Amino acid sequence: MGSPAPAPCSRSWSISEDSLRRYVHFASESCIQELLSASDSNRAANDNDGWKVLTLENGVEISKRRSGSLHTFRSRWLLRSVSPQQFITVANAIDAAKQWDPDLVEAKYIKDLEDNLSIIRLRFGDSSKPLFRNREFIVYERRETMEDGTLVVAVASLPKEIAAGLHPKQNNAIRGLLLQSGWVVEKLEDDSCLVTYVVQLDPAGWLPKCFVNRLNTKLVMIIENLRKLAQACPIEGDT
Repeated sequence: MGSPAPAPCSRSWSISEDSLRRYVHFASESCIQELLSASDSNRAANDNDGWKVLTLENGVEISKRRSGSLHTFRSRWLLRSVSPQQFITVANAIDAAKQWDPDLVEAKYIKDLEDNLSIIRLRFGDSSKPLFRNREFIVYERRETMEDGTLVVAVASLPKEIAAGLHPKQNNAIRGLLLQSGWVVEKLEDDSCLVTYVVQLDPAGWLPKCFVNRLNTKLVMIIENLRKLAQACPIEGDT
């Protein structure tokens, strides 16, 4: 008789809040630099930086870059009469997740490490699109203001062991992975702003062309919806 198959092992790490804070600071610093690099207009004009423009329509540019199995999508657009302070209110993990898929079952902050540093749980349901169906994401969100006033929001999944220690996976959920993603919001004249949104996907292989086309359309729709949300936000100082 053969020995029984070993039970699957689900590792989890229980770490102190101070250690978690230090880890997220370290990981998010790399994410912030990646986002700032992707938003750099001077680098964007360089044909050797790997970005390929997929669409340019109504002032919205969608570009893509691939490195191994990693697909990075970048959308850049000029928002007129929308201040960085207005847009940054909707540039967050939860509002973006609602735009990616309306079947967002649960979205909540599960831990605030600092005023600008939080851990968030996003849970999508059975009716979601294949990329999100029955998936759960445990991500950090870090918000920073650079010396020149540029606003950055960095979002990425925690390592699965740390995520499991913070919030055990639901039995029927698939723990999804969001790689370094986020927003860069640059202030321009006349209370307008230039917004760059970067999303990284690692589907562990080739992305079908039809999926890339759908993602382009989805990114433009997300941008338009968030623009409307931002314009509906009162400007600070108004009554």
